[in-house]
Amino acid sequence: MPEKSSEVTAAGIARLAGVGRAAVSNWRRRHADFPKPVGGTETSPSFALAEVEQWLRDQGKLAEVPLRERVWQQLSGHLVGPVPALVQAGCTLLLVRDRHPDWLELTAVSDERLAKLLPAALEQVLTARFGEYAVGLFTEVFTAHAGSVTRPELFTEAAASRPEASLPASVPFLRGVAELAAELGARQAFEFLLGRYLDANPRQYTLTPPGPAALMAALAGAGAREVLDPAAGTGTLLRAVERPAGLYAQDADPDLAALTGLRLALHCDATVRARAGDTLRGDAFPKPAFDAVLCHPPFNERNWGHDELAYDPRWEYGFPARTESELAWVQHALARLRPGGAAVLLMPPAAASRRSGRRIRAGLLRRGALRAVVALPAGAAPPYGIPLHIWVLRKPDPGRPAPPELLFVDTAEHAGAGGGRDKLDWQSVHNAVLDAWQPFEKHGTAEEQPGVSRSVPVIELLDDDVDLAPARHLPPPAAGGGADELLRVRDRLTDTLRLTGELTPAPAAHAEPAPWPATTVGELARAGALVLSAGGTGSTSSTGSTGSMGSTGRRRSTSTGPVPVLTEQDVLAGTAPSGTLPEGPDEEPVRVEEGDVVVPVLGGGSVVRVIDEATAGAALGRNLQLLHPDPAALDPWFLAGFLRGTANNRQASSYASTATRLDVRRLQLPRLPLADQQRYGERFRALAEFEDALRQAGRLGEQLVQGLYDGLTDGTVTPE
Repeated sequence: MPEKSSEVTAAGIARLAGVGRAAVSNWRRRHADFPKPVGGTETSPSFALAEVEQWLRDQGKLAEVPLRERVWQQLSGHLVGPVPALVQAGCTLLLVRDRHPDWLELTAVSDERLAKLLPAALEQVLTARFGEYAVGLFTEVFTAHAGSVTRPELFTEAAASRPEASLPASVPFLRGVAELAAELGARQAFEFLLGRYLDANPRQYTLTPPGPAALMAALAGAGAREVLDPAAGTGTLLRAVERPAGLYAQDADPDLAALTGLRLALHCDATVRARAGDTLRGDAFPKPAFDAVLCHPPFNERNWGHDELAYDPRWEYGFPARTESELAWVQHALARLRPGGAAVLLMPPAAASRRSGRRIRAGLLRRGALRAVVALPAGAAPPYGIPLHIWVLRKPDPGRPAPPELLFVDTAEHAGAGGGRDKLDWQSVHNAVLDAWQPFEKHGTAEEQPGVSRSVPVIELLDDDVDLAPARHLPPPAAGGGADELLRVRDRLTDTLRLTGELTPAPAAHAEPAPWPATTVGELARAGALVLSAGGTGSTSSTGSTGSMGSTGRRRSTSTGPVPVLTEQDVLAGTAPSGTLPEGPDEEPVRVEEGDVVVPVLGGGSVVRVIDEATAGAALGRNLQLLHPDPAALDPWFLAGFLRGTANNRQASSYASTATRLDVRRLQLPRLPLADQQRYGERFRALAEFEDALRQAGRLGEQLVQGLYDGLTDGTVTPE
């Protein structure tokens, strides 16, 4: 089947050429030879990828499509749909990884011959890794997506029940996938494609972030060899397990079950078993033989099987109410453990205190099954607006008495300034939890840390409510570090207020508006006086902050180390970079350098930040535009100052129904000699210092006021 079966939308064309979608619309109107649509709808047409690439090359708008972008466009526009194409890619990558010599022999033949030989080779490698149900698992994905085929004339009905029927159209795509594996490695190639797909469909899946996944795997213990996730999602929890012997995954979504199985098989050499199906109604792994169960169950389900599962033997600690689906998952996890095995579940905070679940919580405490409740900061995992809990449980050993205490841990203090998922210090959260859990696990008790952790006798918790919310059982921390710390905050506030008085700008002399000749940021960029870059790219594999200059004029890195990300919130609040890069294959982010100017593009505000030495080297986050001025032509403070003008921002903004977006290229500034620019720049720099001092005074004032309230109410500060 010819490669032209891969299709691309206008948004994909814009991404290939590095332009906006408006430019693609202009090309379609102005160029009669622009490729004609081959699919899609009238308002959202799709085009043959090969024809688009050739047209872009002929027009000099594309030197060469990056391999990873080419493969992604082939996947996203595949005639069978992106999920079946991703499954085909994962199966091929598994063949490349596990039986590389066999793959090399297959690639030496023609496309037609490869399409005939590939099904048998894939069936062998899938059966070896996933067992007897392997082929059925992946066939179910194709059956589910048979109705969403983009070009039925290229896809027979037989492909719905036989994935190999679509292979002739996929061979060029799969060859590209194998090339990507040679460049990145098979595991990283699949992570890249899966990550792109999940990013393109953010509302379709509830994902467990890597931070809580790593913590939950650590709480399960290093000795966990056979591990189950009965609500596996994309497999992030199982992927966090170190040195497993067997990984077992089940999910109600056939797509996720297949993708998770492939992801785990490419990640490690352990036995991998993945099944599709409703776990509570149709458990695929019914034997209690697991060392650990990790689970991020669906929250607040009403249709979890309450009526038909009333007499299920798993409800050893009590029959869950219809509104307590999470407690059904807790008991399911315990039922699948060997004696002494660990279950670690991510839970909504309401599950610790709802009255409808108090009898089951009491049963878990009396039997010694529940060992710890850990409160995470808000923003740790979806839903991001509430502080989720981690429950750590052990399958009771009939030969041992029930442990007498329960551990409570609260990590709210690690939420970071302003809260939110981008502000979490996951290393601090990880350390705080394990520092409390490890001695408790060893000795059955732990030293009390006010506001952080405490082990509480179970007998004290068995009241009418059996409320297990950590905040209700932890002694409060010392207010603001105690009275001495509050005195230090007051002294710093006094110094800062004195500084703001010194920096307060003097009233300006009255003058008429200056009739300057004006230019725009876009004109300066075309003239080479500055370079524009958009943020939001890069991955955790990208390292370092110095090195040679790339083709875009931005510096490429050569040193190693984690890369902090300057987020939109950091720019608005004037704080240090607080974000982190996502996981994925090596993709170089845009780095900021001293003297760069960063502009948020959403919200219609007039905040601009000039990068200083301390921030240089950070990656540029989403919704930020970077202006890298030529110091021989533009003073950065002059540039930043004029970009903040209210009228300037108003004329350069466009408005949607719910948001305002700034078109940085339309921002104006006067044409002035460099010496005059520097005079204005000094004035703008002084204003920025005054603004920073005001921010600092506000933060210190809030800290002092809240500290005094807390100290007066808990007795650590006296009224005198």
